[in-house]
Amino acid sequence: MKRGKKYLESLKKYDPSVAYALAPALDMVKTLAFAKFDEAIDVSVKLNLKKSQSVRDTVVLPNQFRGEKRILVFCKAEKEKEAQESGATYIGAQDLIDKIKEGWLDFDVAVATPDMMKDVGKLGMILGRRGLMPNPKTGTVTFDLKGALSELKKGRVEFRADKTGVIHLTVGKVSMDTGKVAENIRTVVAEIKRKRPIDAKGEFINTVSVSSTMGPGVWVTIKDEE
Repeated sequence: MKRGKKYLESLKKYDPSVAYALAPALDMVKTLAFAKFDEAIDVSVKLNLKKSQSVRDTVVLPNQFRGEKRILVFCKAEKEKEAQESGATYIGAQDLIDKIKEGWLDFDVAVATPDMMKDVGKLGMILGRRGLMPNPKTGTVTFDLKGALSELKKGRVEFRADKTGVIHLTVGKVSMDTGKVAENIRTVVAEIKRKRPIDAKGEFINTVSVSSTMGPGVWVTIKDEE
């Protein structure tokens, strides 16, 4: 992959083969960030997984860094009041389904009650490709709209290992206090560790690295953060 001049210049500022403790690694990431916008900070966790194993769950980050989430709720009339009182941005049933079929996707997360999934499932090709499909495994298919929306507003995010066994997750912004980003990462690592498959052998977490949106990755000493 061809890298830009600014990226190559940033590589000269540190030793990419060295692993740092979490806080110094994050400080390094901030130093290496070169974009004019407030870059996101991402963590990448490489797991030792067999092809038959998977890791997927949600976690509530203790420190928020995004704006207010636009939450869409698919529900029937009897649950509309609960959705409204819980802070949903959009509430509806077939009307929202039809709107999405026409191309509207002006929301950040979708929640559905179980009795709506037969109809919402028809949006699989549209919502699935964008990571917006409600899923009981991530707590977005539920009758407990108050509880689900409360956690989403607190900062609940989904994490999932890709085909190579790596979990990528945005955990903060370059402008954030280093301690708060570090707390988010420790929370993520602890939750990933908790989801270790029962038949996993040896070291479960192989490597951890952090990076900004445009900048290079910095290795983190794993043992300090497990």
